Amino acid sequence: MTSTDIPKLKHRSSNNFFLLAGPCAIEGEDMALRIAEKIVGITDKLQIPYVFKGSFKKANRSRIDSFTGIGDEKALKILQKVGSTFDIPTVTDIHEVSDAEMAAHYVDVLQIPAFLVRQTDLVVAAAKTGKVVNLKKGQFMSPEAMKHAVKKVKDSENEKAWITDRGTMFGYQDMIVDFRGIPTMRNFAPVVLDVTHSLQQPNQSSGVTGGRPDMIETIARAGVVNHVDGLFIETHFDPANAKSDGANMLHLDHLDRLLSNLVAIRKTVNDL
Repeated sequence: MTSTDIPKLKHRSSNNFFLLAGPCAIEGEDMALRIAEKIVGITDKLQIPYVFKGSFKKANRSRIDSFTGIGDEKALKILQKVGSTFDIPTVTDIHEVSDAEMAAHYVDVLQIPAFLVRQTDLVVAAAKTGKVVNLKKGQFMSPEAMKHAVKKVKDSENEKAWITDRGTMFGYQDMIVDFRGIPTMRNFAPVVLDVTHSLQQPNQSSGVTGGRPDMIETIARAGVVNHVDGLFIETHFDPANAKSDGANMLHLDHLDRLLSNLVAIRKTVNDL
């Protein structure tokens, strides 16, 4: 199973990594279309297979007054419009069993959040929709343990599973990426490296997650060199005022240069 199993995915014959990118959360239609248009232009130029990412709701928040969404159906319809407007696949995360069937009507890939990847009923519900299931590795899990999450998808008669590494907890307020896990997990399914969430600094005393966006290119380069199948990057044209995860998002203006560099690195690696 590879990225090419999504029918709408463009540039599938390229030797590039595929890309899941977009804002952390859907804040409105105009912002989603604006971000998608910019990324589509870049990925078409560089021939990168692209999936637009946006959360239709944010269920895992540190504080009760944190932004959770603009309404489930409203956000899902925006994701659907992004997909139809640019003829690209879309991905969103789900948090409850009932979310799976609902979201599957609007998007092409269902993502299981890292904190929920051991929830059997949720994984099975996503798998039974027939959509690609993107399993985020729990921050508390070893790479080897992800074979069981993948098996749950395949035992539900769905061969379309990805694994996304978003770092491993290091103490209380930091994350690390163990690149030894990439070849291990590639034995089970295609592996995506979530660059921006790997740079989160959670559990801050303020109740707002911090981050290290200055390290985005460092982590992304290492992932490409180590043969990840895909990259996951949250990006926004105004991260400082984004309603969710602004502290670790990439500014949209920096995406073109970053991806151009990464494509050059992947070409060099492929030629070795």
